[in-house]
Amino acid sequence: MSARDVKKSLLDVLDGETQKVPPVWLMRQAGRYLPEYREVRQKAGSVLGLCFSPALAAEVTLQPIRRFGLDAAILFSDILVVPHALGRKVEFVAGEGPKLDPIEQPVTIGAMEEELDQTILAPVYETIGRVKSDLPPEVTFLGFCGAPWTVATYMIAGEGTPDQAPARLFAYRHPEAFSALIDILVKASIDYLGRQIEAGVDAVQIFDTWAGVLPPSEFARWCIEPTRRIVNGVREKHPEAKIIGFPRGAGASLVRYADEVPVDGVGLDWMIDKTFARTQVQSRIPVQGNLDPLALVAGGASLDAGVDDVMAAFADGPFIFNLGHGILQQTPIEHVERMLKRVRGL
Repeated sequence: MSARDVKKSLLDVLDGETQKVPPVWLMRQAGRYLPEYREVRQKAGSVLGLCFSPALAAEVTLQPIRRFGLDAAILFSDILVVPHALGRKVEFVAGEGPKLDPIEQPVTIGAMEEELDQTILAPVYETIGRVKSDLPPEVTFLGFCGAPWTVATYMIAGEGTPDQAPARLFAYRHPEAFSALIDILVKASIDYLGRQIEAGVDAVQIFDTWAGVLPPSEFARWCIEPTRRIVNGVREKHPEAKIIGFPRGAGASLVRYADEVPVDGVGLDWMIDKTFARTQVQSRIPVQGNLDPLALVAGGASLDAGVDDVMAAFADGPFIFNLGHGILQQTPIEHVERMLKRVRGL
């Protein structure tokens, strides 16, 4: 990554600086709560169609920046483009979410492709170039990938499940095969994030949405260790790369994650105790979060109180304001505007 010519407040926070007004962005900020997104999504015809249409993907990446003046844009894509580029069938079914060919036997993993098909992912890198050329220079551009554990849960089950029992059972019953799958995803993630950085993103986030279903020993094995390898692998080629980790539901294990995974910041979900997060996590590393997405849906006094609680807990240290997970489809736009004014003291 090249030296910065323009001040970007989010990158300054990842360098350990405390900002008078914290930078703000929202996970899933380009999404179905925006009418302009829904219009583009209809044109694309499918989620993957949108992910692999550079003009449309760039447009929806930029929409929340134009509307809200957020401090970071995040690439519009999906964590499942990685298994798709590894040769696994991926589709998104309306009303049901992602569907993949499930991995039911260890032999399937042994027969998998181990290298990403970069012709499939080339439109993603083109999208990055398009966004970069139109993004205000002070706005940080974030890329991302799914963490190996979370991506593997979808690959094993063939869909999202409430507690990811299929992947957990597979890992217990076939640890060597599951480890081989994780190895494939680690290597693919290093390659994918590195190419995003080369295409122009300023920083990347690693989403481990299902980290919280793992007991501590399995959390160390399937969350901490693979993510540590990804971060180190990316930095072998890009030593200055800025990386945020988000192991949702990690709870007390977030301390170990912060100590053992050399990320520049960690995301906090809305379930974590704020005093614990401030004293045990933010004392170690910049944090990002952690407003409950449902407080944003509710609005009014509940939203104001939620914003104030987050600010009181974290704004005196290196901090990026965000939600504790993705913005929900039913979120009123005026509630986002109210939240931003309160964070910024307007």
